[in-house]
Amino acid sequence: MNRPQALVIDDEPDICELLTLTLGRMRLDTESATDVAGGKALLQARRFDICLTDMRLPDGDGLELVEWMQTHAPGVPVAVITAHGNVETAVQALKLGAFDFISKPLDLNYLRNIVENALKLGAMAEERQSRLLGRSLPMRQLREMVDKVARSQAPVHISGDSGTGKELVAKLIHDSGPRADGPFVPVNCGAIPAELMESEFFGHRKGSFTGAVSDKVGLVQSADGGTLFLDEIADLPLAMQVKLLRVIQEKTVRPVGSSREEPANARILSATHRNLGQMVAAGEFREDLYYRINVIELHVPSLRDRGDDVLELADHILKKLKSTATLDDSAKQALLTYAFPGNVRELENLLERAVTLCASGSIGKADLQIRQPSGDAATTSAPQSTNLGDQVEDVQRQAILEALEKTRFNKTAAAKLLGLSFRQLRYRIKKLGIE
Repeated sequence: MNRPQALVIDDEPDICELLTLTLGRMRLDTESATDVAGGKALLQARRFDICLTDMRLPDGDGLELVEWMQTHAPGVPVAVITAHGNVETAVQALKLGAFDFISKPLDLNYLRNIVENALKLGAMAEERQSRLLGRSLPMRQLREMVDKVARSQAPVHISGDSGTGKELVAKLIHDSGPRADGPFVPVNCGAIPAELMESEFFGHRKGSFTGAVSDKVGLVQSADGGTLFLDEIADLPLAMQVKLLRVIQEKTVRPVGSSREEPANARILSATHRNLGQMVAAGEFREDLYYRINVIELHVPSLRDRGDDVLELADHILKKLKSTATLDDSAKQALLTYAFPGNVRELENLLERAVTLCASGSIGKADLQIRQPSGDAATTSAPQSTNLGDQVEDVQRQAILEALEKTRFNKTAAAKLLGLSFRQLRYRIKKLGIE
């Protein structure tokens, strides 16, 4: 069996020797070059499974090489070696397509992790994602982006309306990358009470506070070797944002009540339906954290922008529901012309109800119960009443349902989103018969 091939590009003989010895113990064969030109020549002449390059080279820098490799050697994962504390350069390398980075002085354990992850990428290179259904241009572009970012270790921020499938995209990035064998830990940031957040994220030591009867492992450590997905990251309090920034920058956590930092080896993916750029401008989200989690941004398109994909999705959902029912022409036309404010999640709910309501094996427009006023006001409900009071209640009911869906039915978070107190929301839920 052929041994994996590594390319080391560095003009310091001691570094080249250290890397060659370390990689040799991992059963890799190593070639070395001392400058950008030599590295490019080797990359064009033969195939490598990983490339490690210094940032400062006699005839250029590592950033230039990383960018060049995206076109001329796109299948080779490249990691850059940076000066200690040079975070800006490392982030720029990730944006240009680097797989990962390692700071001087070299941490050999971290280096071994990088190499192992890169070799896993090579073994998975031919696997393609099939869970993101749809043939529309936005979905083809999304699949291409997922394929690219899965190879990297850069933080990815996933934007998009509620119900578009941001967690599905995050899971696919995890499953398509070198951390697929590790845990995928999704966290709804809006569902954790502020006073428990630090303990939930970072863990705690026995006796560190009232109720801490034993040591607890935090969510960050639970994702060790895998991926931590921070859903609705916009809901993190500012104080917690500071602590999360340190975790991302230092790759360490300190459990509540502990005096020591512990290693944190989790890739960070985040998502929200809110505009983080606007929140930064309003002082509601830290700018430094925004730039660290948003190294690569990936947008999930709304269902209304995906054309005929809605019919393919509908067929898939009906199969998932184990239903033999099919859509007739009137139902298909209704789905194609509906704006879907709740996106794929709304489509799932709508079809589940339609399967229950249809009398025969064919789902018609009436079974879907879609009300279609003009423009973006399209919502699902019973036929519109001419009574003003009923119309107001319909609007309130829809707004509350959408807020509950966005917060995954966390009433405290939904009340905050609606600008209501918890008691006011509970009263309206009861009055409108939502429960």
